[in-house]
Amino acid sequence: MNNDKALEFRLENLSCAHCAAKLERRIASLPGVRAAKLNFPAARLTVYGNVGRETVIDEAKRDGVTAIPAGEDNGSEQPLPSFWAKYRRAVISILTGVLLIAGWYLDYGLAAQTGAGAMYLACIIIGGYPVGRKAFSSLRGRRLDMNVLMSVAVIGAVFIGEWSEGATVAFLFSVSDMLETYTTEKTRGSIRRLMQLAPTSATVIRNSQEVKLPVSQIMAGDILLIRPGEKIALDGIVTAGSSAVNQSAITGESLPVDRRPGDEVFAGTINGEGSLQVKVTRTVKDTTLSKIIYLVEEAQAQRAPYQTLADRFAAVYTPTVMALAALLITIPPLLLAKPWEPWLYRGLALLMVACPCALVISTPVAIVSAIGGGARHGVLIKGGMHLETLGQLKALAFDKTGTLTVGTPEVTQILTLPVFQPDKLLTLVAAVEYHSEHPLAQAIVKRAMSLTLNSGLPPAHDFKSFTGLGAKAVVEGRRVLVGSPRLLEQHGIDTGVWQATLANLQEQGLTVVMVAIDGEATGCLALSDTVRPQAAATLDSLKKLGLHPLVMLTGDHMATAGSVARQIGIPDYQANLLPQDKVLAVQTLRERYGSIGMVGDGINDAPALAAANIGIAMGGAGNDTALETADVVLMTDDLSKLPFAVRLGREARRVIKQNIFFAISIKTLAVLLVFPGWLTLWLAILADMGAGLLVTLNSMRLLALRPKQANPAAVNKNVAGCSMAAGG
Repeated sequence: MNNDKALEFRLENLSCAHCAAKLERRIASLPGVRAAKLNFPAARLTVYGNVGRETVIDEAKRDGVTAIPAGEDNGSEQPLPSFWAKYRRAVISILTGVLLIAGWYLDYGLAAQTGAGAMYLACIIIGGYPVGRKAFSSLRGRRLDMNVLMSVAVIGAVFIGEWSEGATVAFLFSVSDMLETYTTEKTRGSIRRLMQLAPTSATVIRNSQEVKLPVSQIMAGDILLIRPGEKIALDGIVTAGSSAVNQSAITGESLPVDRRPGDEVFAGTINGEGSLQVKVTRTVKDTTLSKIIYLVEEAQAQRAPYQTLADRFAAVYTPTVMALAALLITIPPLLLAKPWEPWLYRGLALLMVACPCALVISTPVAIVSAIGGGARHGVLIKGGMHLETLGQLKALAFDKTGTLTVGTPEVTQILTLPVFQPDKLLTLVAAVEYHSEHPLAQAIVKRAMSLTLNSGLPPAHDFKSFTGLGAKAVVEGRRVLVGSPRLLEQHGIDTGVWQATLANLQEQGLTVVMVAIDGEATGCLALSDTVRPQAAATLDSLKKLGLHPLVMLTGDHMATAGSVARQIGIPDYQANLLPQDKVLAVQTLRERYGSIGMVGDGINDAPALAAANIGIAMGGAGNDTALETADVVLMTDDLSKLPFAVRLGREARRVIKQNIFFAISIKTLAVLLVFPGWLTLWLAILADMGAGLLVTLNSMRLLALRPKQANPAAVNKNVAGCSMAAGG
């Protein structure tokens, strides 16, 4: 059975969580189905087993749900929905409202009881039919849900002659259903917008010909032609051309970034004014955008601690209230000789408010909104549990390289003997290092190329590499030796004149490359890993949020760690740490401060990320490891999104608490109004609808939360003169 196929479907017209659960159970019970998983927030259904697509589609139709097989659900390939399909619930609500008003006018204005009864009956049938159909389905499955309760209340009202009340309930429930559908679709908007980002076809260069193909037919290795203004259809590497690409949809970056040959681009991003040729590296199912959509959907479906608590409460609350309603209906007439009709009415009203819909949705709707809003701004939170943990953070630990620093070395100082110009020395060294793949060598070449512009580097002859030490070559007739001081000593070159300089540079945490020309120690290059421009401002923002302590953990030596710490304003740091030492440090911080987060690059910090309460990875766009290992992923190397993520977690927790308070308070008040007979049927359904609408609208405020713009002065603070070694 493990080899059974998995069928994926997108679902339309699915707005009720209870209905979704019933549909999931029914499909799971179909012949040949091993399991079914319905993700209600994402409206996605996965069916495992040996079953035909049409069987699943037909079963979904029984509830008025349209199941569209995955791969056929791209909005640009689907016909637009009909007016009835799009506005059915609104039309029903308006029609029932007109019938109800007409009934009231005939009843209370003209005293035409027969005509009023006809209007009320039509209102009940039209407005109550969708509810009655769902209630019938629930009863067949031997389940009592809100649809059964509402149907019983309407039928009971008619039975005791309260036609006006029954029609009012049918109308209000129709409006409630319409609002629930609207708000559910609204919270799914972030996923739908992501799905529509990437085009469904692209221009491919094959056999020197331009061919327009569906993305499903484009393979890894194909060359895409991206014209100015077009969306990039698939992930790939630029092979020709240069342009500015708007990556905000994937990384959350506010400004376009320059892309040249060798740079990576992502599906769903928008090309600027230049033309690009892109070699495809991921097919449509494996693009970064596809992974983000999948992870957001999975995250929105995960249950948070508050949600589990609410569900447990609801599981006890609903049968308790149903039992109370039965006692309320029977005890006064049987034991106290009270008339049946008023107590039957009060029991029906109590049943009306029995289903804790608002309480059940109070947490998931907030989680869906927060995760969707975070994804829109480049922060991927992989579940409600992690969202809540973000809001509980007390302290943060940071990796250094690739997190607080850029992670790539840069040449910061060039020192030479008086007989040599620094730029000339750099050119000769870069000519030798041009043949090396070492990160330090690449940094030297990059710096030299920025100075030589179009003149290029002189050729190097007789190149020879010394593993772990350096290299040598002949450039412009000069014998150039580049590498560590030990390499020069092995070649019999005296470095005594440079010892004081070397010691001073190393105390600053710099990596030093010595240079000997024609057998003489002529100069040295100092390289450092650059502090991220946003690091200092981000740490200031985190301190203002009350996070303490902020600790840097690095494998670099103490001098380097101290240099970085001073520049970015982080007083607590630990150096010379192996990966297992970082794990131990995180565990110690966790025991001391409680909830702690670890921020790393998602590649070599996986053990420490796992040891923290929540792992936060940098640079997730295109980084499969970060997407898979971390609990929270900052989709661009922008540290300033970290305070936004913490604020989002805190605001989500606050909204969830508010929602639970609103839901319980309104329900409790409604139940208390039953006993003196003050709660009418229409007021009961209005209270239920109002509570659900209130918690939904309150949760949707999370969609409006945005990252704060960094203060340019703070961003540039302490950036000049950065000096630290690469590593750790």
